Amino acid sequence: MTVNVFLDDYRHCPQGYILAKDIDECIDLLLNFSIAHLSLDHDLESKTRNGLMLVHYMVEKQLFAERITIHSANSVAGKQMFKYLKDAQSEHKMPKSIKIMLRPLPLR
Repeated sequence: MTVNVFLDDYRHCPQGYILAKDIDECIDLLLNFSIAHLSLDHDLESKTRNGLMLVHYMVEKQLFAERITIHSANSVAGKQMFKYLKDAQSEHKMPKSIKIMLRPLPLR
């Protein structure tokens, strides 16, 4: 089964997506489903278990989606997540076929 996942603990989940409120929920979905689109926030309730930690884990464990969007409104952290994933592609740690986008969403 292929699903779309929206990692965020503040914004409303778009229709057609499964909401993950923390990185543990997101990791569980990555382990158990094929994911077409993964949309990621950086700033979550836990300040230490955030979106950047998740993308590091994803690359280390080779857990990916067909498309990944960084939607964090935190411009510095969102760019760090985007750069980490793009660098992983350049270093052949992640398939180049995965489309990675940086598209911040407003908080309200």
